[in-house]
Amino acid sequence: MTTAPLDPRRRTRENLSSRAYDILEAMIVTCALQPGRFLSIQDLQTMAGLGRTPIHQAVSRLAADTLILVRPRHGLQVAPIDLTRERTLLQLRRDMERFVLRLAAERAGAVHRSQLRQISASLRVEAPGLDIAAFNQLDRRVDNLIAAAAAEPFLEHTLRPLHTIFRRIGWVYHSWIRPDDGLGQTVACHLDVLDAVADGDTVAATVAADRLTTFVQSMFDVMECGIDPALLDCNLGVMAAE
Repeated sequence: MTTAPLDPRRRTRENLSSRAYDILEAMIVTCALQPGRFLSIQDLQTMAGLGRTPIHQAVSRLAADTLILVRPRHGLQVAPIDLTRERTLLQLRRDMERFVLRLAAERAGAVHRSQLRQISASLRVEAPGLDIAAFNQLDRRVDNLIAAAAAEPFLEHTLRPLHTIFRRIGWVYHSWIRPDDGLGQTVACHLDVLDAVADGDTVAATVAADRLTTFVQSMFDVMECGIDPALLDCNLGVMAAE
């Protein structure tokens, strides 16, 4: 039995939808789409340079990920940063990271392990000149590779929005809260992850997962002590100005 080839038009639509998602997700992470900001589909079309259909599909996915909120009669809102909620989600991420990293360490094939070692070696060389934007691109690549090594698609779909949420936290922390601290600790935590999975060491993978989430926890401790509320929700800055 033969399978009919995929309609090129359908492939194009799917590619545009994925591209729209990637563009908007990156804008959310870097706060180019400010937390709390209200927008329309047309606004997003203009910002992303794409048509209504792929943007609408991307927004549907981002809404399911709780990264964009649909507000009846008000349009769309970029999800504000809720530190209390995201602390709770960090507990979920800790447990899921432990599971996925153990699974990846067990299941990774030779190609996956080789790629992880290559990334680890490159990261060690590039770390001194790495900024948060470049690191986030690398981090997303690592997440995708580990998900592929774990060979369980459900995990990828579940972890991706969590990673986006905490990538945005990292952006705010490294860009605006502690811009002079550098990425040393972040890089060290990720090197532990890369090396543990590449070596197939499930115990070290669990330790690396805990070390990474503990570092993220420390970001919350700092942010809760004195962050400008407008960085968490741009509407709070407007209210203060009034």
